[in-house]
Amino acid sequence: MTPETILVTGGAGFIGSNFIHYLFRTRKGITIVNLDKLTYAGNLRNLEDLKSQESYHFVHGDICDSGTVDGVIREYQPDCLVNFAAETHVDRSILDPDGFVMTNIAGVQNLLRAASEHGVSKFIQVSTDEVYGSLGPTGFFMEESPLNPRSPYAASKAAGDLLALASYHTHSLPVVVTRSSNNYGPCQHPEKLVPLTILRCLQGQPVPVYGDGLQIRDWLHVRDHCAALDLVMEKAKPGTVYNVGATCERTNLAVIRKIISILQEALPDGGISEDLIQHVTDRKGHDRRYAIDPARIRRELGWSPSISFDEGVKETVLWYLDHQDWLHSAVSEDYRTTFRNIYGRPYDI
Repeated sequence: MTPETILVTGGAGFIGSNFIHYLFRTRKGITIVNLDKLTYAGNLRNLEDLKSQESYHFVHGDICDSGTVDGVIREYQPDCLVNFAAETHVDRSILDPDGFVMTNIAGVQNLLRAASEHGVSKFIQVSTDEVYGSLGPTGFFMEESPLNPRSPYAASKAAGDLLALASYHTHSLPVVVTRSSNNYGPCQHPEKLVPLTILRCLQGQPVPVYGDGLQIRDWLHVRDHCAALDLVMEKAKPGTVYNVGATCERTNLAVIRKIISILQEALPDGGISEDLIQHVTDRKGHDRRYAIDPARIRRELGWSPSISFDEGVKETVLWYLDHQDWLHSAVSEDYRTTFRNIYGRPYDI
């Protein structure tokens, strides 16, 4: 049975806000508390339609602040805590790893401590396939595969995972860890590949592509990820790790070309073409391929992805076309500065 009260940390971000909407669409009688620091990637516009809903509560706060976390858990007494709160951008972690260490490690430990002390019935640590490191041209990472993170972001997420599992073994906190592949869908900050490509094409500006663009990722629509997390919340046994992937491998360059073709069809007079693709110096330590085996979650919880890549990416592109104000509002001065620092060229618009 789905818990009655769910504490979602980082719920104003991309996956968190989609998860909150998913739960309200599919479950009755639940209360959701959203604790979010509202960093550059947190956007309350993602949840504007829930503001007046009595079963939704927003708390502005930092998971690193023990007083805030304890206060929220005491007041709302959640049955389940789902932790999305994280610094997530690999490039930013290379430039400035300190915030990643604080949020993704110290913040997770703070949540684990509070959840244990206040008797939270289930703790879901939402993680990433990047903790496994880079994979060769064949094979898949399993949940038992050694962790081999190769960026400060991935290392901080791996540390958070291990702290969560240690809390299960040491303090019997009912922890489940999920590791998903690359998500895409509505409300994703345009520092990430899919919305960045859409934004740059709409602006008629070069789309930066690291190296040869042939890095391979497994692409998962955010709604499929939310469905998996819902099943984890309802059915998963404590102490378990689940890989969540769609076995939908694409190179970065193929994804960009697909987006461009959809935009060309939607905006035939928009001057959008593959000529906008601009190869730039590759990211430091760029992992070549990620691929995870989702057999455990399929077998044990009955989850499988329902959205094909072609269907999902087209829907995603059309969402951004219909919400260009949302997309352009994310372009802050911080965004411009970070873009320049990452790609070694100014943000042109």
